[in-house]
Formats: sequence, structure tokens, C-alpha cells
Amino acid sequence: MKSGILKSIMALALWLGLAQGFALAEPLRDLASIQGVRDNQLIGYGLVVGLDGSGDQVRQSPFTQQSLTNMLAQLGVTVPAGVNMQVKNVAAVMVTATLPSFAQPGQSIDVNVSSMGNAKSLRGGTLLMTPLKGADNQVYALAQGNIVVGGAGAQSGGSQVQINQLNGGIITGGALVERTVPTRFGKDGVVKIEMHDTDFGTTENAVAAINKVMGVGAARALNGRVIEVRGPMAESAQTAFLARLQAINVTRAAARAKVIINARTGTVVMNQTVTIDQAAVAFGSLAVVIDQSLEVNQPDTPFGGGQTVVTPNTNIQLQQEQGKLQMVRRSVRLTDVVRALNALGASPQDLISILQALKSAGALRAELEII
Repeated sequence: MKSGILKSIMALALWLGLAQGFALAEPLRDLASIQGVRDNQLIGYGLVVGLDGSGDQVRQSPFTQQSLTNMLAQLGVTVPAGVNMQVKNVAAVMVTATLPSFAQPGQSIDVNVSSMGNAKSLRGGTLLMTPLKGADNQVYALAQGNIVVGGAGAQSGGSQVQINQLNGGIITGGALVERTVPTRFGKDGVVKIEMHDTDFGTTENAVAAINKVMGVGAARALNGRVIEVRGPMAESAQTAFLARLQAINVTRAAARAKVIINARTGTVVMNQTVTIDQAAVAFGSLAVVIDQSLEVNQPDTPFGGGQTVVTPNTNIQLQQEQGKLQMVRRSVRLTDVVRALNALGASPQDLISILQALKSAGALRAELEII
């Protein structure tokens, strides 16, 4: 039986074969980013209250009790020393968020809340005001609000059922930006464009496309990833300039031939530049069949004092199919490669071994990457 994964690859190859004769242009915004325009990660530590008895056990999570005591002290409530609070509706959490570029004070951003103690669930909880700090230890946002948990669960009589995670949730628009991050993307009218992938061919295509639209000499490649573009000196005109720049269509260079193999799932993916040279392939399969049955042995004489005994009978067979030597012809297109491999009738695991052997023999013109 031929593998369905090879049929899927064949269908993908047919689609890619239609586009192999011409290259599709993509907007520069999909291939590169502007140097200096970036997001920033924020993190904070806080408390979630209002849980329905599913919070941290303070004896096993002492930091929860310490945080609760410090918070009450700031609110004017003094907890006597040595008192062990047995609260079940409080949980210590870590709060993370992403501060977008150009975010201004007063704007709201989403936050993720994750339990760091032994709380059973954060469903129904409310995050108390939590400062969110950046890598420079400065507070850039304040988070607070009701947590939305995507999971669900129930337990009774020692049995429980759960769907998804209950110890994490989100607060949409749960943090207010308190400080902006200065963003400077142009110095003396020079803007640097960073390509997502290091590819000298695509970078040169981008430089040619920019010079065609913006004028000769407007852009030059510093290396295989960074492009320097000269724009207007006035900052007020740079926004319109960058909008035009990001809309320029760029043609990708031909991708490097690569075959991705997932040995755990048997998945094989290859791009359209993969080719194979003529080779001979022989493979076979080895199967071990174990059949076990139970036999009942009766005593020889009805009244001889013997006992009925049940004994297992195990039969082991070793089956091996002899592989025939098959010719794999030279293929210069992905559709031909898939058709040649599909003709072998190999299973996904056999196909992985065949591709590795073809690579070792020098017949597979592609890079093998096993994940």
C-alpha cells in the first residue's frame, strides 16, 4: 500500500511545478523589517485573587504568603508576625506582555498570566495591579483585570476531567502603557533594511527593485542581510517614504535545495529545487509476527487426581520481502522527483532511509535536514 504522504507530496509538487517557470514578487514588507522598529518584551510578578478555592497552598508556595503580606502592608493592613495564613483563593503568577513599537502612554496591550505556584486553576481570578518591566528594569506598563482561561475542568469523587490548561490565561487590553520606548529608524536620512533571511540573491534583487523605484544609487547592500537606503532628511517625510519603500515588489532568489525529514512522524517535505541523479535502489521490509493462544490440558484419567492446566502457546514468524533493484531515473523537476520516489511504493520510514542513502551516494542534489 502506497503511503498517503507521498500522494500529498505529489499534489504539492504539481502545484509548485506550475510556478517553477516564473517567480512571484512579494512586497518588501514581507521580506524585511526596518532596523530600529521593533517590539519589546515586558515581564512582571503579581497576585491573582478571587479564585474558588483553587489557589496556591501557602505551605508549599511560601512566596505567595510573603507577597500577600507585603501587599497588605502597603494597603495599611498589618499581619502579626508568625501568623500562617491559610488562604486558598490567591495565586502567585508571572505576567508577560509585548510592547509594540511606537506605543504611546495610555494605550492598552494584551497580557498573558501564568501560575508559578501549585494553583489548580486561575479561572474566575482577577489580577491585581502588576508593574511590567523591560530589560532595563524600568516600568513600562501596569497590568490589572479579569483573567480569561481557555480551559475547563471538573472533579468529583476522586475523578477529574480537564480540557486544555487551567493555570494560564490572558487579559485582553489588560495593561496600560505608562512609558514609551524611543524609536529612531533613520539617521541623517539613512534607513537600514534588515532582510528576514540571509540570502545574497534576494538581497541584490531587493536593491535593484528599490533603485528602480527610488532612483539609481538610492540603495546599496552592506552584506547578505542589511540594505542601506537613502531617504529624505526631514523626519516628517520619512513615514511616507517608508510606506512607499515597503510596498516595492521584490522577487525572491531560487531557494537552496533542501529536504526536511521528521523521523518521529515520518514526514518528508522538499522544495522545488530538489533534483536527483540516476541511481539504482533496492529495499525490502522485515516483519515479525507473534501469535499467542491458550491451550487447556486435561488430566489423562478422570479420577487420577490431576488438575486442568491452561498453558500459553506462542508462535513466532519472521517474514521478509525480498527487495528488487529498481532504477530511479534522473529528475530535474520536483514533480519528476516525487513521481520517481512514488514509483518505488515505499513507506514513509523506507522513504527516509532511501533519501539518506541517495544523499550518501551523491545522487540526491539537496541538503538533508532531520528534525
